[in-house]
Amino acid sequence: MAKLVIQNQGMTGRAHELNVDRTTVGRVEDNTFQIADPSVSSHHCEVHLQGGEFLIRDLNSTNGSFINGEKITEKVLKPGQVLRLGQVELKLEVEGAAATPSPAPAVPAKKTVDSTMVMPRGVSLSDLESGGRPTGFDTNTAFSKKRNKIGIYFWIGFGIVILLIIVLLLYALWLANQHR
Repeated sequence: MAKLVIQNQGMTGRAHELNVDRTTVGRVEDNTFQIADPSVSSHHCEVHLQGGEFLIRDLNSTNGSFINGEKITEKVLKPGQVLRLGQVELKLEVEGAAATPSPAPAVPAKKTVDSTMVMPRGVSLSDLESGGRPTGFDTNTAFSKKRNKIGIYFWIGFGIVILLIIVLLLYALWLANQHR
């Protein structure tokens, strides 16, 4: 049995078994493995089970997917390696498999918890009433926001159409003056 286990404080020990060919991971509820953290994209990555290997495929996430600190678009995750999605770190644990040694971490090692912890879903009413931000997420991070290219293309197209209308009106006025 293989599973992804969250290593972050506050979510330590929360896990998801990888028992299907394709597992989606992201912040929204329609993912197979939902991680309600603001640094995780709505649909962050997929985990494909291929002949005993776990292929991680990034789904063009905002904050990227990393295996042992290396940014990836698609790569095999081995037992014991750390997968980071935004600010959330997960470790692949496979029963009976020897863990792949990870490079020495820059921060002190985190404690592992033997049992799976149940995370409540959603936001509590008191959080909504207080108007506070979610805890554990620093909004001043180096993560960048994706640009909305569709809006830029719309305004460029709109400007071209207006310019064409003005040119056609001027041409029509010029033709009207020529026939007098």
